[in-house]
Amino acid sequence: MHCVYFPPEVGGLESHIHFLCRALVARGHEVDAVTSRSRPDLPGHEVMDGIRVWRTWMPGRNTPGWAAHALGSLPRFRALAESADVLHAQDIAAVLPCVFARRVRNAPVVTTYHSSHFLMRAESRFWRPVFRRFLRAADCNLAASTEIAQVARTIAPDVDVEAVTNGVDTSFFQRTDPSLPPAEGRARLVAPRRLFEKNGIEHLIRAAPLILAEEDVQIVLIGDGPERVELERLAGELGVSDHVDFLGSRPHGQMPGLLSSCDLAVFPSLMEATSVAALECMACELPVAASRVGGLPEIVDAGVGGLFEPASPEDLARTVVALLRSDGLRAMGADARARVVERWSNDRLADRHIAIYEALIDRRRAA
Repeated sequence: MHCVYFPPEVGGLESHIHFLCRALVARGHEVDAVTSRSRPDLPGHEVMDGIRVWRTWMPGRNTPGWAAHALGSLPRFRALAESADVLHAQDIAAVLPCVFARRVRNAPVVTTYHSSHFLMRAESRFWRPVFRRFLRAADCNLAASTEIAQVARTIAPDVDVEAVTNGVDTSFFQRTDPSLPPAEGRARLVAPRRLFEKNGIEHLIRAAPLILAEEDVQIVLIGDGPERVELERLAGELGVSDHVDFLGSRPHGQMPGLLSSCDLAVFPSLMEATSVAALECMACELPVAASRVGGLPEIVDAGVGGLFEPASPEDLARTVVALLRSDGLRAMGADARARVVERWSNDRLADRHIAIYEALIDRRRAA
């Protein structure tokens, strides 16, 4: 595996790769993950849940930094490729290292396109031809949502791209004892989102006065990012600071308890693949209110929550209030978990990846 970030970094992509690799190890496979030394306190090498993790230099959390990491990781990745059966690129910056390392042993290359970074760049005059070459260079292309797969097919119509929704470890993400104190009669909304513009938290805060005019709620924001100061200022300006808790980034191990402390999850995204965080909330029996963008409508409907128009605080508030007043909110949460277990468990994800890997290996041997 090649991926720019890996735990203890927190995020949907990090969670997806960690749990997928862990499931592969549990099935008897050997997994090396080459990632960035994204924080100076992280070791250059460690074994995590049986996964051999190798961290190499990255100068910054931006496009030039990711590109520099991709190039700087090549010596380590090429060395590991000498004994690899499959090379899997788990983000855009990982494609070139996998393609270059394929020359060592001619192992098949799998690429997964996960995030809004791909969608945002898909129409770029620079990136579109780059993506076309990436798609054609891989032996198998996967996408985390139907939308990403469809966009990829418009870039390279001659290439097959399979949509494989990210999975959740349902044995870890399940309803458990709440870790937050009782909300004193208020309904508690949770938005486990990093505080970046594309995640739309501004619109949730702008919706807060409209929600509070109808229902007494407490909004819990789990995540950090460059918009925090501005969002705190906005909450104060709108007079809702006492109803909005900024918890900052929390370790992955705390999430089930935090989510189990809440009544409804809200995802006001402006752009989204298939949200791992939304699936994690559903696995903890939380109904989900989400914006009608990207892969969110693929996992959220009236049976497990509700959808609202993106960047519309008014529609967000109407949807949240209607859900909070529904007699079936707890039943929606139970149905949400059942749906994740049936369709989007990590076991299903691992099984599909192993089938893909084995087919590619067999095809390469027969060539």
